[in-house]
Amino acid sequence: MRSLDYKWVALSNTTLGMLIATINGSILLIALPDIFRGIGVDPLAPGNTSYLLWLILGFLVAIAVLVVSLGRLGDIYGRVRMFNLGFAVFTVFSILLSVTWMHGSAAALWLIVMRVGQGVGGALLFANSSAILTDAFPQNQRGLALGVNSIAAIAGSFLGLVLGGVLAPVGWRYIFLVSVPIGVVATFWAYHSLRELGQRRPAKIDWWGNVTFALGLVGVMIGITYGIQPYGGHTMGWTSPLVLATLLGGVATLVVFCLIEGRVAEPMFQLDLFRIRAFAAGNLAALLAAMGRGGLQFILIIWLQGIWLPEHGYAFSRTPLWAGIYLLPLIAGFLVAGPVSGYLSDHFGARPFATGGMLLAAASFLLLIALPVNFSYVWFALILALNGIGMGLFSSPNSAGVMNALPPSQRGAGAGMLATFMNSASVLSIGVFFTLMIVGLSSGLPHALQTGLVAHGVPATDATRVSHLPPVSTLFASFLGYNPMATLLGPRVLSGLPAGQAHALTGRSFFPQLISGPFHTALVYAFVFAIACCLVAAVASLLRGGKYHHVEATSPAGAPTGLEPVEPDMPEMRRLPARRAARETS
Repeated sequence: MRSLDYKWVALSNTTLGMLIATINGSILLIALPDIFRGIGVDPLAPGNTSYLLWLILGFLVAIAVLVVSLGRLGDIYGRVRMFNLGFAVFTVFSILLSVTWMHGSAAALWLIVMRVGQGVGGALLFANSSAILTDAFPQNQRGLALGVNSIAAIAGSFLGLVLGGVLAPVGWRYIFLVSVPIGVVATFWAYHSLRELGQRRPAKIDWWGNVTFALGLVGVMIGITYGIQPYGGHTMGWTSPLVLATLLGGVATLVVFCLIEGRVAEPMFQLDLFRIRAFAAGNLAALLAAMGRGGLQFILIIWLQGIWLPEHGYAFSRTPLWAGIYLLPLIAGFLVAGPVSGYLSDHFGARPFATGGMLLAAASFLLLIALPVNFSYVWFALILALNGIGMGLFSSPNSAGVMNALPPSQRGAGAGMLATFMNSASVLSIGVFFTLMIVGLSSGLPHALQTGLVAHGVPATDATRVSHLPPVSTLFASFLGYNPMATLLGPRVLSGLPAGQAHALTGRSFFPQLISGPFHTALVYAFVFAIACCLVAAVASLLRGGKYHHVEATSPAGAPTGLEPVEPDMPEMRRLPARRAARETS
């Protein structure tokens, strides 16, 4: 018999798990300059850009690749057991990150590998938290519970920015060490307070499915990571043989994975679940929503650090921390809308809130396009809050709608599939946003740099060299809080200029004013893509059907038959899982 208090224990455990995982997913973004200085690596030097990207993306890629498999293991061996293991794994790798003793490239590689290990712990937490909550809460309260959980996950990604900005200047190791005491306490607390309520379903592990899925997704992620880096004389690497091989090979392997999953008796990826309209539409909407917002964080940080903050009196070295602080209205919108919409969706269904949330998010991206590059912060904050409200309105009801549609024995696998779509889309979104930004900058930035530098006395050969550098170098310099012109020109060129001209070039006005025009063009490209994602997600959410909860049919004696009722708005797409369940119980 369930204790009346247990559901809140489960909610507090899983919310802490989401917070610790997502905070560590973003805490590096602001702390990267201090980390690279600490290990003695210049991230903008030729050949070192991959260290920068993999430190950012390695954690996310590990989660995206493993979350389905680990959710499936939760269905087989116990969701609580897997969740508890996640806290322990996360804590161990946080310790290993904080005690890094090497320097140079060896230290960078060590940090990347340990971040991937930390991502394994995060995947264990992500894969099983939604299923634990769905088991613990009754149907009429799941929206509220999943709302709190999902908003904690989203809020954690922004809180990590502030924490990274505060801790990294004190000591870069603290950004990893801060997770250790929390992880130790959470590990013991989860072990002693959580208990298994879900249905454990003994099954064989689908090894071929796991291997082909992991290889295929890793191939796609590697292709995206290197696709946004320069290649040869090109501003991006999408024509690189390595990128093409990994992308095409990854997609081909995923096709093989789908063929395998349709033939094995115990697949890791339950393709039959997509015949449930509420599950299929909810996953599609989640994927598109993550595509729309995944790269937003990076674009807003570059906007603030590279243009707005310097123009408003902040030194480039101080912009990373203040960028995180000025993004707090976005978190506030999430925190307000998420739990409220989750609570209301328990009573009125997911469709109106999830659909309306995506429409609000699309409107906020349109307003960001209309906003001047050198904006008034009040309007920027209001638009960010609107975006947070829209995403919060969507996230909680959509997660609840997806989880409510699942049979109890498939909740771990289903939650893993939902998390996979969201995390994979976030990584893909970063690649798409960066690509669109670089395309937009390439159209106007080289000419603006050439003419601006020459006008300030820079020799034509040096001005040409800088103007032909890949735009990604400019973006990364701004993103890392470096002085962009000092970084791009270098001390040799600056030392040969009159002091006044050198001061003007490296001051807080030259670069922001120079890049504002090309940057706005790039913003339009990126935000139009985000608007399109949000609108299609709204349509997918609208097509999910009415309020729906999975209910197992029972025999006259009261025992589950394994058959599922088909609601009027759930036609044949509900019948195949029912027939499969009937076969499995026969």
